[in-house]
Amino acid sequence: MHDKYDSNRPERRSALIVLELSRLDIDIAALSEVRFSGEDSLQEHGAGYTLFWSGKPATEGNHSGVGFMIKTSIASTLESLPTGHSDRIMSLCLPLKNKEYATILSVYAPTLQAKSEEKDRFYSELRHVLRRTPPADKMIILGDFNARVGQDADSWRDVLGRHGVGNCNDNGRLLLEICMKLQLAITNTIFQQKGKLKTTWIHPRSRHCHLIDYILVRQRDLRDVLHTRVMPSAECHTDHRLVRCRIRIRPKPITRKGGPPRKSTTIAGYNQTR
Repeated sequence: MHDKYDSNRPERRSALIVLELSRLDIDIAALSEVRFSGEDSLQEHGAGYTLFWSGKPATEGNHSGVGFMIKTSIASTLESLPTGHSDRIMSLCLPLKNKEYATILSVYAPTLQAKSEEKDRFYSELRHVLRRTPPADKMIILGDFNARVGQDADSWRDVLGRHGVGNCNDNGRLLLEICMKLQLAITNTIFQQKGKLKTTWIHPRSRHCHLIDYILVRQRDLRDVLHTRVMPSAECHTDHRLVRCRIRIRPKPITRKGGPPRKSTTIAGYNQTR
């Protein structure tokens, strides 16, 4: 634990983020562009969250990085700490009821302008991590994919829903292809809702709204997804909007002060850098 990060100064980005996560009652949030070096954690004591992150070594700068912000009550049930696979992929294994598990990934894909070698390296690593995940686990992948997947639900049956946004680009095809091979569904495109509840990023020059931040699940588990939508009211001081998903998974029981146990878990993903 880094003491130098472990404080409640309200101007710190992580302190501002947990205020919004607490207000929206988010259980687990995946973060992109964390920009902390190495792999470590910190506690936000006042709001009851713990941040875990995976970034580049301190000698290489800190322009990327991924992480999780988890309610400390849930983090205390983890059987192992979240694993940093690189500065672009981090995973955690969440114990569920009845000795089941959910594997949750926080990812940050290269931009459209990145070299093809960098994109190939990211998707190769992502495939490697996914294929090593036990087949029985529920799988949830959250993050900034820097990709537009479009609306062609007929060509990408079971991957895309009928409520996508805009046109597909090259990064979008890379994402759609891995989803098709690994039988993943893009939950953002499943639910009919207003455009402002689907788009996650505004292009700084054209001012067009795009959907580039996604929450993916195994196709077989799509029935457990209750809703996925953007939260326009969430102010996390980033040019990306927070994406919230309510999913029917029951974490390993924890002691609760009154009230029935949760029947679903609320997760979210966003890029935290402005």
